[in-house]
Amino acid sequence: MEQRLALPQVPERLREAMHYTVFNGGKRIRPILVYLTAEALGKPAHHVDSIAAAIEMMHCYSLAHDDLPAMDDDDLRRGNPTVHIKFDEATAILAGDALQTLAFEQLVLDTGFTAAQKVTLVTQLAQAAGAAGMVAGQMIDMEGESREISAAELENMHRRKTGDLIAACLRMSACACAATDEQTQALEAFGYALGLAFQVQDDILDITGDQARIGKTAGSDITNNKTTFISAYGLEGATRHLQALFTSATEALTPLGQGAADLRRLAEFIVTRDH
Repeated sequence: MEQRLALPQVPERLREAMHYTVFNGGKRIRPILVYLTAEALGKPAHHVDSIAAAIEMMHCYSLAHDDLPAMDDDDLRRGNPTVHIKFDEATAILAGDALQTLAFEQLVLDTGFTAAQKVTLVTQLAQAAGAAGMVAGQMIDMEGESREISAAELENMHRRKTGDLIAACLRMSACACAATDEQTQALEAFGYALGLAFQVQDDILDITGDQARIGKTAGSDITNNKTTFISAYGLEGATRHLQALFTSATEALTPLGQGAADLRRLAEFIVTRDH
């Protein structure tokens, strides 16, 4: 990733902001999912390097924009100042814009993919991150600050805001690794269940977690009047929902057998993490 962000033609301040946005901590769940999918399908990690980089760039751009005062207005991300606090709002916007477009460049310039694969990969990433995917989820999230949304609307919001890009990690890696339709469908089902589980655990940690551990302002969802899985289900109900999603995710991987063992272990980490 360092090499992919070493862009001498980019203005220094923008380049620094892009680097900060990507390397400002984080668990790297999405690229790990890309690599573990390739592992499950018997392909070497280097075969999906550009997919892992593209998705992480897209994810980091979304965080830089989500943290802006016009959206979630957060000062902390991963225990450090958010991009607009570290630099300024305009630079944070431009850094996000640059990472978003650079993500597609990673896929197009990869000589290991056929032209048809590149078209499919670019389409899948655009759909997952775009107006009907991650961006739609953020819009629904913002609208939810002014009114209480139903549990069904909450699930739809997070399926788009979080689930679509997480599912894309598995779908895109599956495409690059020539997975069967059955394998791809199993991986997508796992991804969507995992994406919702990730968000439920995030909501639980927003209430129960230690700010120093979770790396962001604790209780920010309550402050912003957002509907969460805690407000929709209560803490006990949200915990039960988390376990049901974990079960759905791991059962979805049955067609991949023991090749998906590390994906199952990652799912267990996600639902038990404390940060």
